[in-house]
Amino acid sequence: MLEWSLDTSSNQPFVRYRKMLRSWVEADDDAWFVDRVGQLDAAVAGVDGHGFEITPCSEALIGGRSITIKDETDNVSGSHKARHTFGLMLHLLVREGRAGAGSGRPPLAIASCGNAAVAAAVVAAAERWPLTVYVPQVAEAVVVARLRELDATVEFCPRIDGEEGDPSYHRFREAVRAGAVPFGCQGPDNGYTIDGGRTLGYELAEQAPDIDRVYVQVGGGALAASVAQGLAVGGSPAALVAVQTEGCAPLARAWDRTAELGGLDEARRQRASVMWPWTPTPFSAATGILDDETYDWAAVTEAMVATGGHPVVVPEPVVAEACEAGRSATGINVSPTGSAGLAGLLCDDPPTETKPAVLFTGAQR
Repeated sequence: MLEWSLDTSSNQPFVRYRKMLRSWVEADDDAWFVDRVGQLDAAVAGVDGHGFEITPCSEALIGGRSITIKDETDNVSGSHKARHTFGLMLHLLVREGRAGAGSGRPPLAIASCGNAAVAAAVVAAAERWPLTVYVPQVAEAVVVARLRELDATVEFCPRIDGEEGDPSYHRFREAVRAGAVPFGCQGPDNGYTIDGGRTLGYELAEQAPDIDRVYVQVGGGALAASVAQGLAVGGSPAALVAVQTEGCAPLARAWDRTAELGGLDEARRQRASVMWPWTPTPFSAATGILDDETYDWAAVTEAMVATGGHPVVVPEPVVAEACEAGRSATGINVSPTGSAGLAGLLCDDPPTETKPAVLFTGAQR
């Protein structure tokens, strides 16, 4: 069980909250860990222009409501995703340190078409660790160009007739079976991805202790699972509200199915009848949360149940409206994906006396 512990002398989140990281526990050497975080952070700064610092948290008036906004758009690689991959890399470095020189570095692999891919490539480039990124054929050219700048190998993955789900994810899983290390943001593939993601929850718990609900956009689900765990450790009473769009809402579907089955224990036993690929092809302006499946659905569902939260499905017009409203009110260059939590809040319309928070998780490229 993690216990709240922080080093207030540092604004580097992986140092400030290190004693709540699994990688720190495994390292079992505080001085070594702090030094290695510093080395990796400096290398990341060399690749991306800056390293990790606590990100801003402020109030904004949107739609006549005061909302706490946690801004990740200027974080490493332009989103929250590098928190996950930096945390993963720390685990790899701890294990490499234990194994000693000459143990070899297995290849890294990720399935993504956007922020997660860039985040993985930045952190991998910082350590000069080979990475293959499996992307759909519709991946944005600007993302692909950045991945190649970072020396990542890019594999395009077309959809195959008769194959359900994300083809990029299927090819990624094949690479993992062949020996690659999963280096992405899906908890079921590599649970250590949650470790780094929790730093966002730790920061929010420290910066905004009085919020009573947090609206989190959900694709694969690792962000929501991480933030919920971080808030819980920090003693926050905030309820988790998970946000998806009407063009891809497998988590909301699973939430209803879980209730029909009588609870999460039975839902886990019958996973195939609770979480399956979304059809037809997912669509939304919030492209970063169009995962065919919510891979961390069980952890997110558990967090919603534990905190009194629920899912929200957003009509597509509200996705654009929320992004415009968020950008106008704050001046933050947030993307439709990054502001999707705000879209969920606007649709949910909680009572005026509540103290909601949203995460602006990614910049508009």
